[in-house]
Amino acid sequence: MSGRDLFCQPRRFGRGAALTLVFASVLVAGAATGSLPGPDRKPSDGATRSDAAAVRHEDLAEVAAEAIAAGKSPMEAAERAVSRSGDRWGAVYSEGEYEEFEEALDGEYTGVGLWARRERDGRIEVTKVRPGSPAAAAGIRAGDRLRSVDGAKVDGRPVTEVVSLLRGDATDAPAGTAVKVGLERGKRAWDLTLRRAVLSTDSVTVRELADGVTVIRIASFTKGSGDAVRSAVRQSPAATGIVLDLRGNSGGLVTEAVTAASAFLDGGLVATYDVDGDQRALHAEPGGDTTRPLVALVDGGTMSAAELLTGALQDRGRAVVVGTRTFGKGSVQMPSRLPDGSVAELTVGHYRTPSGRAVDGMGITPDLEADRGVLGRAETVLSGLGES
Repeated sequence: MSGRDLFCQPRRFGRGAALTLVFASVLVAGAATGSLPGPDRKPSDGATRSDAAAVRHEDLAEVAAEAIAAGKSPMEAAERAVSRSGDRWGAVYSEGEYEEFEEALDGEYTGVGLWARRERDGRIEVTKVRPGSPAAAAGIRAGDRLRSVDGAKVDGRPVTEVVSLLRGDATDAPAGTAVKVGLERGKRAWDLTLRRAVLSTDSVTVRELADGVTVIRIASFTKGSGDAVRSAVRQSPAATGIVLDLRGNSGGLVTEAVTAASAFLDGGLVATYDVDGDQRALHAEPGGDTTRPLVALVDGGTMSAAELLTGALQDRGRAVVVGTRTFGKGSVQMPSRLPDGSVAELTVGHYRTPSGRAVDGMGITPDLEADRGVLGRAETVLSGLGES
């Protein structure tokens, strides 16, 4: 999984009794508001038995109870049940892993501040170091090779496994705990001990191009990202175009995606979705900028909540979408806690764009296909929109 950031992507289990609406990535599935699915509910239209209700939360509760009675792990028993269910996005996570997801959705994560990718030869290379992070303070640079984490060699491992080693479990490895990393730079090899810290995700960044075009990049939909987008739109130069960069955005809180949509729409439908057959809708707030020329950039890493936003802007005729076909993650997951504190998430439905298009397994096709020089293409499109 080349180019993935070295921190877990957003997930969310709602605090207290409420569940927070989430659509998420390959690493992250989401929870939809509402009650847990009842035993008499049926899959919604378009949902297959292997993708919805193949195993229910009630089933997992029984599996967990049987595991406890037999002196076995409820989490491991639930993992086996979900694995056999055929639910593509179903998963079971430890209590610590879910706490990490909560941190991430709050715009924070515990880690050392490294981004990395796996090269073709299997080596793990640092691609970016966060300023002010433990990694930056230790002198680690982009281009350094990461050889080991706490004595475990990382060559050939998926980046997601390296993430897990660096971050540890939120319960056992909070901020302040140490992690030993082995590094290599040219012919030099050395070991460092870093102390994990709570870092900001900086999910929304803004820059202005030479021609006055404002580029708003949303890396993920964490808490406050929707308002950050609205603020960026208000503060951008008047009568200039905006590029909304959603490339590589793997999802997050769908409520934040709806807020971001509200920056460009004057109310109206953003998406519809179903939770185990019950149909629901998401609407933008009124008062958004509906006249500023807008281009949305997408690629195969644009997923879930980012696809929901893209579909809304495209269907409502608000933006020209440029790039390559998006990933196609349009299913809804519902979480529930097991007796040992772990969390199981199962697919309970799907969402659709305002025109009724299904996203799951299909993705969104751009208005203008481009895999190179995408930003330049976006500027050309904006110039044409401005002239019209």
